[in-house]
Amino acid sequence: MEGGGGAATAAESGGAASGSYRYWVREKTQEAAPLPQPKKLSANDISNQSTQPNTHLGSAWNRAGTWEEKNLNKWANDRMKELLGTVDPQEFSGGIAEIAEVTRCSGDAFLVTVRNKKRVGYTFELTVEVKGEWTVGTEKKKVKGHLDVLEFSFGELDDLQVEVKLSEEKDFTYEEKQRIIKDMKSFLKPLKEKLAQFEQELKDR
Repeated sequence: MEGGGGAATAAESGGAASGSYRYWVREKTQEAAPLPQPKKLSANDISNQSTQPNTHLGSAWNRAGTWEEKNLNKWANDRMKELLGTVDPQEFSGGIAEIAEVTRCSGDAFLVTVRNKKRVGYTFELTVEVKGEWTVGTEKKKVKGHLDVLEFSFGELDDLQVEVKLSEEKDFTYEEKQRIIKDMKSFLKPLKEKLAQFEQELKDR
């Protein structure tokens, strides 16, 4: 009999514990904080938001500044051509030449915002048409050629290289051609200066 009484007591105790557990959950549910209700912004609230300084980079939707990439190809292409078109004519011991046209300007330029920090970059190739006049022997000859600026990227202007191709090589002897090519390579310095200006403008965007 005592064993049966003990079992009944345990059952009663278990039932009480189980009821107590359900009561605790019910109590917690009843005491949970109510969900926030939407609040309509007043005209004053909107005005205050619009006057607050913008401290993030990138688009308005990306206020966290996590990741955003912006294509700058069109701006870079147009601006690079514009700058290179302002290179001054170059004078040499045997002649003078100028940039007639940027015939090829291909590549990519971009602006990336990562963790609210801005990074820019580009990779381009250029071909520039050059025309001028050289004194060859006792006469002056019109000279046309192209400067191929090999692939270059942001921060690599010190390694910039240029290849010269003459349009009418048959009009010159080997020695004359080499002298003209050497003279035309003098455009490398002003080209670097214009591209350095381009890089600075790209960083300031």
